[in-house]
Amino acid sequence: MRPTGRLHLGHLHGVLKNWIKLQHEYECFFFVADWHALTTHYGDPTIFEENVIDMVIDWLAVGVNPGSAALFVQSKVPEHAELHLLLSMLIPLGWLERVPSYKDQQEKLQQLDLDTYGFLGYPLLQAADILIYRAGFVPVGADQVAHVEFTREVARRFNHMYGKEPGFEGNAEAAVHKMGKKSARLYSSLRTAYQEQGDQEALEKAQALLKEQQNISIGDLERLYGYLEGGGKMILSEPQSLLTPASKMPGLDGQKMSKSYNNTISLREPLEEVEKKIRTMPTDPARVRLTDPGDPEKCPVWQLHCTYSDEKTKQWVVEGCKSAGIGCLECKKPVIEAIVSELEPIQRAAEEYEKDPDLVRSIIVDGCETARESARETLNEVRIAMGLASW
Repeated sequence: MRPTGRLHLGHLHGVLKNWIKLQHEYECFFFVADWHALTTHYGDPTIFEENVIDMVIDWLAVGVNPGSAALFVQSKVPEHAELHLLLSMLIPLGWLERVPSYKDQQEKLQQLDLDTYGFLGYPLLQAADILIYRAGFVPVGADQVAHVEFTREVARRFNHMYGKEPGFEGNAEAAVHKMGKKSARLYSSLRTAYQEQGDQEALEKAQALLKEQQNISIGDLERLYGYLEGGGKMILSEPQSLLTPASKMPGLDGQKMSKSYNNTISLREPLEEVEKKIRTMPTDPARVRLTDPGDPEKCPVWQLHCTYSDEKTKQWVVEGCKSAGIGCLECKKPVIEAIVSELEPIQRAAEEYEKDPDLVRSIIVDGCETARESARETLNEVRIAMGLASW
């Protein structure tokens, strides 16, 4: 997530609630993408220090747990940059120019000078961010799937060029024996079925079998994946997209909640200000007088009910609005109560972290070290493969 400062309800419902769920299901890495922020906001050094701390406080306050996931800052893990540089030596320029968001962002952000090397290369930096951790899954919205596919292509090209390990087959067979007799026999039969008959189900079963292996090193596991598919050593893992449900959190005007639209409710906004914002939200323009019937589908407040209200309350809103049985302020009351109830514990937690910024910094430092430890392993493999580790 780029360090844009304090977060709002759109971030909570669109990203953070998913992170909180994922941190209990996977080994997760969540980072502040400050180098990515530089690709569009270079020249302004003031956006980082305060924004980074503010954003991490919001992560912690909503329940992202540093005991379950690594929370770190991208620029504090230089392995990202080195892998980005090494990958840039072998990725064709045309691959970057065809990334869908490249021209799209240039058109949307015409007020910024984006004719820079950094902006052109940001998809490759993003790929390095993923590949450095050999990520199995990347939680993204539908609009980001192309970036994950680009990352897969980068990994595939690297593995094709540098995955020719001397003595690979012998090393792979040795790794098979480390699986134990039963698993080794099953792996070998599935590998034969896939390579000789093209049995896709056998491939998937063999991959699932490898995921269950607990006592095999990362290097041997990658050899087994490569051996299974008839290639060489899989140095960089090809990640899969883990589709995030689209955020249904509307802004105060019915558009997507965004700072650029000035229609947000911040997570740490004073609760009386939150209530004031909702009370003054526009409603169905057809309801000029209290006695005029309305249509919830034409009202931004109804979109908030869809996120925060139960079926009974939503039925009450629909019937009351269409019959003019309730007024707009009355309709807004359950939404106000639900949002305030959601924000109160978040704000209490944030207040504790605000009082102790050194604790927040120490959490980031610990997360950076966890991330670097994992990143170093991958980078060392990449250096060896590229012939850069002999000095």
